[in-house]
Amino acid sequence: MGLIKALVGSVAGTLSDSWKDYFVCDSMDNDTLMVKGTKRGYSGSSEVITNGSGIVVNEGQCALVVEEGNILEVAAEPGNYTFDSSMSPSIFDGGLAGIKKTFEDALARFTYGGDVNKSQRVYYVNTKEIMGNLFGTPTPIPFRVIDKNIGLDVDVKVRCNGEYTFRITDPITFYQKVAGNKADRYEKDEIHSIMKAELLNALNPAFSKISELGIRYSELPGHTVELTSAVSEGLQKCWAEDRGITLGSIAINSVSIPEEDEKKIRDLQMAAVNKDSSMANATVISALADAMRDAAKNENGAGTGFVNVNMAQNLAGSILSQTQQTQQTQPAASYCPFCGQAVPAGAKFCPFCGKEL
Repeated sequence: MGLIKALVGSVAGTLSDSWKDYFVCDSMDNDTLMVKGTKRGYSGSSEVITNGSGIVVNEGQCALVVEEGNILEVAAEPGNYTFDSSMSPSIFDGGLAGIKKTFEDALARFTYGGDVNKSQRVYYVNTKEIMGNLFGTPTPIPFRVIDKNIGLDVDVKVRCNGEYTFRITDPITFYQKVAGNKADRYEKDEIHSIMKAELLNALNPAFSKISELGIRYSELPGHTVELTSAVSEGLQKCWAEDRGITLGSIAINSVSIPEEDEKKIRDLQMAAVNKDSSMANATVISALADAMRDAAKNENGAGTGFVNVNMAQNLAGSILSQTQQTQQTQPAASYCPFCGQAVPAGAKFCPFCGKEL
């Protein structure tokens, strides 16, 4: 049993007139992942592929010739094919990576009989990119916020939503482990719920890798390439190896965190900024200016308000003086050029990565 490629780049052509019968799948929409081919012509049962029958493959399709649930032939390149029962098994992979190895493994476990009394079918697998798959985080996902410039390292909870695409890149694995010997068709709805759950599970470690790059949660919509790569790595086993499915891309619509987490980050950033005496001075001056404006509006009289301002100013001056003295007496913190962690001034080796400074 084998396939002869009769005409490249044609979906029906004039050869259909010379075939006894032929199998075709006119089109598959975005929700159909696999469908049983339609037999057209003059002879025999729809469950039997006679010698000389035609098989038509369109763009974005992969035809699987199946006998008793076992795959005999594969054609993933568009064109017309003629079925020849005297030939050895053939495969037209259409550039699908790894499908030849999967086909060889399948043949090694199957003994050919060539008996036309067995049930034979042609299934068409949709190899186009499947679009418009929505997702959203039902519960917050941890996200690590890192800012090596100010030594910030804190965990927050994020929520996000968006959509992703996927593609069936190994139709043989998809048929064997997912779709099976369906009577008619296999729809996306039959697998989408588990795929979405697995995608959300993969987001957790993916967010960790994204945060290590110094990307903030608010910047995630602009870093879909890095996010897609990180999530794909997490889905390698359950999607690519177990189902023959590969993630296409992820688009993030919105990302949000609780207000208390946002405030915590702002407070930590302000505290880190105020370690610098000049920045601390600017903060105090700004606060005093606000206080003076408020003092002028004091209901008990501006004089009372300005007395309170003077007290606050004296206290602020004392704090700034102590801050400056501390910065002058304490050596400035330094950071490891290899791991980015803060290390004691004068250290010869990083206590975190152990490398010589």
